[in-house]
Amino acid sequence: MEREDDMKLKGETKERMLQIYTDFLTRVAKLDELMAVGGRLLTGFQQGLEFLRRPPINEASKLIENVLKANETKSLKSYLEAGCINNHDRVHNTSKLYTCLHGLHDHWIKVECLLNELECHLRDATATLQMANQQLSPLLDAESSVGLHPHESSSEDEMASSCLREPEVTDYAVLMGIIYSMVKQDCTMQDKIVKSLNLKSTSEELESYSLMWTLRPYINDQTMQLAWKLVP
Repeated sequence: MEREDDMKLKGETKERMLQIYTDFLTRVAKLDELMAVGGRLLTGFQQGLEFLRRPPINEASKLIENVLKANETKSLKSYLEAGCINNHDRVHNTSKLYTCLHGLHDHWIKVECLLNELECHLRDATATLQMANQQLSPLLDAESSVGLHPHESSSEDEMASSCLREPEVTDYAVLMGIIYSMVKQDCTMQDKIVKSLNLKSTSEELESYSLMWTLRPYINDQTMQLAWKLVP
């Protein structure tokens, strides 16, 4: 009878953990969607700023000088005097700059909310283990922990071998902890990028920011693939 009770408790614990784990990954997927939106806003800011500070036409060039003289008009002269940016484009790109920057700050507020939800799910997972009187142990042993750490590399065959056994409730909990750590670092990097954006940001800085935002260096794709494979 006691054994049946233990099995029932184990089944209920695993069912509860699977629900927490699924909800956790759902929030991670929403974060991924937000990152894509944030990336587009960052690109918009970069394009707007680069347009506003693009250099004027080099009138010292002999070729350009001849072209301008051959096609000189009042409107062309006014355009050159305005720095080769007409008023409509200036207003449009200035508006684009502030729209994108404001959007990125709103983006971070949404990201923070999702991070808080992920942390709550992580606490729920820990509480579930404690209620079942289980100890938090390493997700997998040394021979089968392939692909779980952000800076570890492995082949697809090796990663697949780590899923051969039936995952335990502790496996889900530890994997959630690993993913949360990766996501938190990624979001912290993006927060620093957003806070550093201003009208004096150099082209090189903006290019680096866009590259880092796209690469998401703290996220290990193999770990995420393994995580989704464990969803029933």
